[in-house]
Amino acid sequence: MKRIVLAALASCLAAASAMAAEPTYLDDRSDAASLIKSLYNAVNRQEYSRAWDYFGDTKPAKDYEAFVKGYENTEEVQVVTGEASAEGAAGSTYFSIPAAVLARKKDGSEAVFAGCYTARLVNPQLQEQTFTGLRIEKGDLKPSDKPLEEALPASCGDGPTPAPKDAVLEEARNAFAATHSKQCTSLAPGQPDDAIKPEEHTISFHPAGSAESDPEQKARLFRFFCLAGAYNEIHVYYLADETNGVRELHFATPELDIHYEGGNSEGKVEAINVIGYRSENQLINSSYDEATKTIMSNGKWRGVGDASSNGTWLFRNGDFTLVQYDVDASYDGEINPESVVDYNTAP
Repeated sequence: MKRIVLAALASCLAAASAMAAEPTYLDDRSDAASLIKSLYNAVNRQEYSRAWDYFGDTKPAKDYEAFVKGYENTEEVQVVTGEASAEGAAGSTYFSIPAAVLARKKDGSEAVFAGCYTARLVNPQLQEQTFTGLRIEKGDLKPSDKPLEEALPASCGDGPTPAPKDAVLEEARNAFAATHSKQCTSLAPGQPDDAIKPEEHTISFHPAGSAESDPEQKARLFRFFCLAGAYNEIHVYYLADETNGVRELHFATPELDIHYEGGNSEGKVEAINVIGYRSENQLINSSYDEATKTIMSNGKWRGVGDASSNGTWLFRNGDFTLVQYDVDASYDGEINPESVVDYNTAP
């Protein structure tokens, strides 16, 4: 069983490496922020001619060759943008876009730059046979000693002041990005902004040792999508409350020793033994049930789902506890799991 689950995870991680190697093509000139993201998408894909073309008459280097050479030591670039402001002048609309950029070099070193881009769109109704779309006029970015998200300017020009950030959510997002960037395709360069938008739930509870008459506390549960393989999705969870702050959840999971008749994994299951417990920080095909306050997982060992491992973790006293673990170790075309851990059923 362990080999099968690891094989499924390896397949997912292989997909992650492929996506990280070549971000999804993005060429969106419909608004100023998308234009800047398209620029860095082109850089990450090493499509420098496309990146060069996003600039108007004023180019960022003396010539195209110098522009390309400027990226010769760059491994990848990440960009975040803020809300753009717009101003009309002399038949054109000018946009000011806050931006922060993290550049990772081939030697592993990183640098963050932040500032503003200016883009220009000549009124399409005034243009004649040759049309020129939205182009970058200039970029004014300077080195920053802050992390990428924190380095992003609040606004540029007369841009609107952004809504207050959700500090807890931002902390969870940053922790997820810092810990899982090498494993999760949702964190690969070039992914859309909502790729790491988590599913969120609020849980009311009484901490251990408190009385029922004491005020309830609230915890926020975040489920981040990590990656998907042929038939399994992997998620990562964070929990936040006033006592412990934001923390990544790790789930107690039985380590199994499975015996098949004649040593043939396609044959009859003779015994399933629990020989210990591991701590897992990723769950397969998982979901949270608000009615029962449980997280449940369903790790398929193959696509038809006739062999699998299924866990149930119950939220109580401010944390999640393993209460049931079912295993279907037979590849017989039927779904017939048996419980190897059960604190969830009355005797």
